[in-house]
Amino acid sequence: MSFSPPQEKEKEKKERKMKKRSKAPLMATLLSFFLLTFVFQFHHKLATRIHFSDPSLSLFTQPNSNSDSNPNPPPQHTASVLLQDWQVLVFQFYPSLEASRRFSCLFRDNSVTPARETSSNDAFVCPMPRRLRIRRPFYSPLLVASDNPVRKHYLNAFPLMVRWNWIVYESLSTADDVIVFAKGVNTKQGSNRPASDLTCLFYLSDSRAPFYTTAATSSSQEVFRCHHPDLNALPESTNQIFVSLRISNSDYSSDPLPSVAIYTPPSAQAAVQQKIKICACTMVYNSAKFLPEWVRYHSAIGVEKFFLYDNGSDDRLNLTVNRLQSNRFDISTRFWPWPKSQEAAFSHCAAINRDRCEWMAFIDVDEFVYSPSWSNSTRPNRSMLGSFLPGQPRVGQVSIGCYDFSPSGQTSHPKNGVVKGYTCRRHAEERHKSLVRLDAVDRSLVNSIHHFGLRDGYEWGKVEWARINHYKYQAWDEFKVKFRRRASAFVPDWMDKVNPASRDRTPGLGFEPVQPAGWAWKFCETNDTRLRDLTSKWFHR
Repeated sequence: MSFSPPQEKEKEKKERKMKKRSKAPLMATLLSFFLLTFVFQFHHKLATRIHFSDPSLSLFTQPNSNSDSNPNPPPQHTASVLLQDWQVLVFQFYPSLEASRRFSCLFRDNSVTPARETSSNDAFVCPMPRRLRIRRPFYSPLLVASDNPVRKHYLNAFPLMVRWNWIVYESLSTADDVIVFAKGVNTKQGSNRPASDLTCLFYLSDSRAPFYTTAATSSSQEVFRCHHPDLNALPESTNQIFVSLRISNSDYSSDPLPSVAIYTPPSAQAAVQQKIKICACTMVYNSAKFLPEWVRYHSAIGVEKFFLYDNGSDDRLNLTVNRLQSNRFDISTRFWPWPKSQEAAFSHCAAINRDRCEWMAFIDVDEFVYSPSWSNSTRPNRSMLGSFLPGQPRVGQVSIGCYDFSPSGQTSHPKNGVVKGYTCRRHAEERHKSLVRLDAVDRSLVNSIHHFGLRDGYEWGKVEWARINHYKYQAWDEFKVKFRRRASAFVPDWMDKVNPASRDRTPGLGFEPVQPAGWAWKFCETNDTRLRDLTSKWFHR
């Protein structure tokens, strides 16, 4: 047995004390980190789920109590939604600013960012300042005139901002019910919450409590149907009515979802007019340069009216639409900024146009309907697309096969358009797109983007002698835009590292927008110039 001298024991004692002291700051740091994480998560949850019964958490901006002394008070009744990519969507429900002025977003810390106009007169988009992105909770900005931004304000003028993935974002009234569009209720494909778990709430914009509730009768994807409120129960008010949803069952009850969806009571039935035979509906994002070619071609073969759902374009889409309208093309645009909501957009399009259009083509702006049997036609005619429609009234949907075209050696957008520029494709037919009889669409409005569920008694048909040229794999600078996000609610985004072997992904492409070697000639298996040659003959270009 050995013994240490007294000085050695004293030295060991001091070292043990030093180790204990060094651990104390580390433990304090770890405790602080976990505490801050909990607080941030709590505030984040609070910021995204607003309880309407608490006046301090109103979705709308609050009046400035000192507006008499303020020469340029902030407009009232705006609501803000935080979208992806740190973009803030600001709705102005009671426009009070001059349309000719430029606007900015004023944030709670006095940061100001420019507000970009959208295709809607009452909506603006502004970037969230970087320094506010790490602070929780997120507060809504005020919409102010850029040439005289309000700097004097009250903190209660900035309500908490809601997130795009937990919100009621649109509503549509039919003669029989109200259709409500919401995110956060049904989040998995094919798994829908029972309608019995849901209630619609109707309230005025200046109120915290609903004046009427009705039961939901349908729940599918992001689409819900409820009974109308009793119109005799409507309060006498000039304020707008909003509709929201609440989830409630024996195990769980949620706060009402925050809502920017204005409820409009059903209008008196208009006189029945003859329906348009064939319409087309599509969602667009920065597609202005593709639109004229697509509209002119499909109008020539039989599409009479076009419905565009604008998914937040910033390429001056309205100017292109205005030029096409001045050339007598019948086009309407609906602002639809919601991320990952193409199924809901097409459900809305089918429901709102049921009494206007008999058939609807649900195709994208890079897809062109074509039949090789047209090759000998010297000019297009507007009965061509109509020849695809079935003679049997029981057929409610007609599917058309697709062929995917390759970059065809192009390194930039072809100056003469996609039909002229992309002339090489893959061998195999890929999937199908549809022409849908709107009267046959199931009441739930369920769809897988280009195909709808049908009511009992209706069946599918297929056009074997036609196809769709899908100009899917374009020059890299065009194709990489897809990495922004996927349009579907239930398909992972391109940069989400899941399902690498899915048919929804591009073969050989990873999870990052990095151009693969030899991209310009990928997927080029069959040279196919038939539609290029036909359109050159038809349109003399």
